[in-house]
Amino acid sequence: MKRPSFLFLITDQHRADHVGFGGNDVVRTPHLDGLASRGVVFDEAYVANPICMPNRSSIMTGRMPSVHGTRFNGISLDWRANTFVRRLRSAGYRTTHIGKSHLQNICINRSRIERLVDFTLAEEALLPSLEDGWNELENYSRYRAGDEPEFDDFYGFERAAFAILHGDQVTGHYEGWLKQNGLDPDRLQGPANALERYEGFYQIYKTAIPEAFHPSSYVALKTMEELSRAARDDRPFFIHASWPDPHHPFTPPGDYYDMYSPSAMRLPETFDDPHTDSMPHYKQMVAHRGEMLFHNVDGWAPTRDQFRHALAAEYGAISLIDDGIGRILETLEREGLADDTIVVFTSDHGDMFGDHGIMFKHAMHYRGCLRVPLVVSGPDIVSRRTARHVSSIDIPSTILDLAGVDGFYGMQGRSFAHLLAGSDDVVRDHIYIEEDEKEDMTGGGTPTRMRTLVCDQGRLTIYDGHDHGELFAGDDPQEMNNLFSKKAGADLRHWMTETLLRQVVMHAETSPRPTHNA
Repeated sequence: MKRPSFLFLITDQHRADHVGFGGNDVVRTPHLDGLASRGVVFDEAYVANPICMPNRSSIMTGRMPSVHGTRFNGISLDWRANTFVRRLRSAGYRTTHIGKSHLQNICINRSRIERLVDFTLAEEALLPSLEDGWNELENYSRYRAGDEPEFDDFYGFERAAFAILHGDQVTGHYEGWLKQNGLDPDRLQGPANALERYEGFYQIYKTAIPEAFHPSSYVALKTMEELSRAARDDRPFFIHASWPDPHHPFTPPGDYYDMYSPSAMRLPETFDDPHTDSMPHYKQMVAHRGEMLFHNVDGWAPTRDQFRHALAAEYGAISLIDDGIGRILETLEREGLADDTIVVFTSDHGDMFGDHGIMFKHAMHYRGCLRVPLVVSGPDIVSRRTARHVSSIDIPSTILDLAGVDGFYGMQGRSFAHLLAGSDDVVRDHIYIEEDEKEDMTGGGTPTRMRTLVCDQGRLTIYDGHDHGELFAGDDPQEMNNLFSKKAGADLRHWMTETLLRQVVMHAETSPRPTHNA
C-alpha cells in the first residue's frame, strides 16, 4: 500500500468558531468550509495548553507540557526531544516546515526575564548537555541582522522557512524573501508605516505591505512551491504550513482590511458578564475596560468599539489565510497529489475574543481559549462531524497511525484514526489541560499554575494560590454560572476534582524506560 502524504495547515490563536464550518455566518472561509465538507470536523477538539510554545511542542511530541518541558513561552523545546516528524523522517518521509514554528524562543529578552525569575543560583536542576546556541534558530534578531543559520534538521524537519513574530512585523526567512523581491521592510512594516489606523487600539491597522507579499501570502506561496517539488520526489511528504495570523496585531493588507465593517460585528452573548463570582484577574480587567494593564499579549477587557474593530480586522486576516489555502489545495490537485494526501487543519490555541468581555489569552481557561478548529480530510476518510473529545496530544499519534509508522516511548496521545474511518468509539472521556506562567497573573502570590478538566459534565479549573476556582456544569455552555463555591455544585466539584487528580497522575512522565528491575 502506498503510504499517505500529509499537508498540515495550522493557524495561530484561531478560535474554533471563527470559521464558517464552526458555525460562523459572518467570516468568509469558503475553502476551509469546502475542506470540512469533505472530511471529519471535530467539534470538541481541545488544546493541551492554551499558549503558543507549550501547545505547539505538545503537537510535535504528543506529550503534555509538564512532561516535554516547554511549560510556558520562553522555554525552547529540548533539542533532544523526539517528535512525530522525526519518526516520519526516519521512515522515509520528506519533511518540511514553512511559516511560524515557535518551538524555540523567538526573542531573547534577558532584562524582562531577570525581573521574574531568580538567577542568583547559577546552576539548573539538570546540567546542560547541549552546545550554546542550539535554541537560537528562531531568534528573530539574528534574521534582522541578516544572519540566517544553516541546518539540515529542525526537530525532524529536513528544511524550514521561518516566518517569525506576528501581524505584518514578521521576520525570519520571510524578511530575506521580502528583500530579494526588492521590498524594504523598514518602509513597510509596523504601525508607523500603516496606510490606515484605528486610533482606539494600536494593534489594529492596514499594513503597507502589498497583499502578494504579506506574511500569510508568503506561507501560501512557499507551501505551493514545496508541493510542486514534492510531486517530483518519490518519497511521501509531510508539509507543516503554519500561519502567524490571525494572532494580533491585526494587520490585514489591501481589500482584506476593509472586507468587514466594524459596525456589523456582533457582540458575544457573554460580553457583559459582570464576573461576580470570577477570579480576581477577570474582575481587575473589566474594572479597567479599554486599558491594557499588562504585557501586550496578555488578556484585557476591550470596549465595544475596540472589540468590533479588532474582530473586523481579524476576520479580514482569516479570509486572507483562507484564500491562500484555496490556492494550496488547487496546487495539490494540479500536481496530482490530492488522492494520496491527508490534509489536517487546526490551530495552536484559541482566543477569548470578546467572550465574557475579555480578549487574548493567558490564565484564562474559558472554552474560547481551549477549543480549536480541527478538520481531517483525505482518501478513505468518511466525511462527518463528531462530538468525541480529542486533544492536541492526540494529533501526532493519529498521523503516525495513518502513516503506518511506530510512535515512541513516552507519547501520551491516543490515535483517533478510527473516527476518520467512520467509527464512533470514544477516544477519551476527559480532556486534561495545563498552564504554567512565569508571572503571577491571577493575584495568587505565586507564578501562575492552573490545571483544568473538560468533559461532558462540565469544566473545572484549579488555581495555585487560590481557594477559589472555576466550575461550570455541562448544561451551562456559556459558562456564566460559576458553581465552584456554591452548595449546588458541591457534588460535581468533588467528582471532577477527583477525576482531575486522576488525570494528573495518568499524565505523569514514563520516559525513559527502566533498564533494570531491582
